[in-house]
Amino acid sequence: MKLRLTYSRNNVSNPVLSDIVLKTGLPINILEAKVSLNAGEMVVDVPATGKELDNVTELFQKAGVSVKEIKSVIEIDYERCISCGACVSPCPVQAIKQNSEWDVKLDEGRCIRCLICVNACPVTAIRSP
Repeated sequence: MKLRLTYSRNNVSNPVLSDIVLKTGLPINILEAKVSLNAGEMVVDVPATGKELDNVTELFQKAGVSVKEIKSVIEIDYERCISCGACVSPCPVQAIKQNSEWDVKLDEGRCIRCLICVNACPVTAIRSP
C-alpha cells in the first residue's frame, strides 16, 4: 500500500521511518521525498494489508506524522488516450503496458510514482492525482 506521510516541524528531524521499520520488520520503501528543516513529505510503499497496515499507520500517527492512503498512483484518462504507447517504454518498472488490442493498461502495484509517463504522454491523458 502506498502512503503519503506529512512531517511537521516538530518531528522532521526524528528517525520516525527507521523506528517503524525496526518495530515492524517491514521493508518500507521510499518512493518520493521532499524534506526541509521545517517540514517534510514522503510517499512510501508499505508491503502490508489489513491489521498490519493499520498498525503501521497508527505508529506513524503516534509519532506525529500525518498519514494519507494513496488509492490511485496515477490516473489515465482513457477518453483522451490515443494508445500511442509513448508512456510504455520510458516506464522503468514496466507498470504500463499495451495489451493485444494496443490499449494502454496500468499495473498500480508495480508503479513507483516516478511520473515519467506523465511527462511522456503527448496528449496529457496521464496525470498524478
